[in-house]
Amino acid sequence: MTVKITAQMVKELREKTGAGMMDCKKALTEVNGDMEAAIDFLREKGLSSAASKADRIAAEGTASIHINGNEAVILEVNAETDFVVKNESFQLLVQELSEKLIEAKPATIEEAHELKLENGLTVAEHISNAVAKIGEKITLRRFEIRTKTDNDAFGPYLHMGGSIAVLVVLEGSTNEEAAKDVAMHIAALNPKYISRDEVPADEVEREKKILTEQALNEGKPENIVAKMVEGRIGKYFEEICLLDQAFVKDSDQKVKAFVKSTGGTLKDFVRYAVGEGIEKREENFADEVMSQVQGK
Repeated sequence: MTVKITAQMVKELREKTGAGMMDCKKALTEVNGDMEAAIDFLREKGLSSAASKADRIAAEGTASIHINGNEAVILEVNAETDFVVKNESFQLLVQELSEKLIEAKPATIEEAHELKLENGLTVAEHISNAVAKIGEKITLRRFEIRTKTDNDAFGPYLHMGGSIAVLVVLEGSTNEEAAKDVAMHIAALNPKYISRDEVPADEVEREKKILTEQALNEGKPENIVAKMVEGRIGKYFEEICLLDQAFVKDSDQKVKAFVKSTGGTLKDFVRYAVGEGIEKREENFADEVMSQVQGK
């Protein structure tokens, strides 16, 4: 069945890739409306920078980290406007949620909402009360809990007061400053994986296919395309794998070398950027004001 290509689909693809409108329409037509396939099509033709969905941050709120000894929690709490982040009641709510999560260690958001607080309310009820008081919709979107031993170090980093939060677990080293430096690097470069070993094979094959098509479309002879692809896939790993990246505080060494110099190994990291992947509803303030004036 042929999918009708709508203006909204073209707009979405254009926002994701930065490609021209006609190129986006052609790509969607070629792949019968499959958005992911259209992104690949544009990349193969060299028409897209393939900006990730995570770059399209829309929702407001804060990401926060709370550490209690050998336990830590990183969480994201969303609100409707950035004004709320500075609200004392909102900040207190985030602190209360952090402490409860690290104490009870629920496995899911659903379990977290059912936790009972000291005031006798569940977390869900407590958030509802905060919504009534603050006047905006507030949600506990996500959280992750990490533990370590006395021989390890946590590396917490908050960027711009919580627009991005990163929690690093450095194993076998108690160098908290080094762990925080790695967290700062992760906030800046947003790697997807720690090492090449973690990258799924199908993702590597997909990238190789795209790089091969790019090289062929550049008119390169087939006998050297394979070598070119191997070189370019190395650059790809440098983009997505933390240990392969040049360290932001010393570009002459890789993160792998910096971590090794601490005597430890990077066990884990969590990076939250507020609102990543959330689509914010489009607002026309002129229409909104007019509807209020007209009593709609």
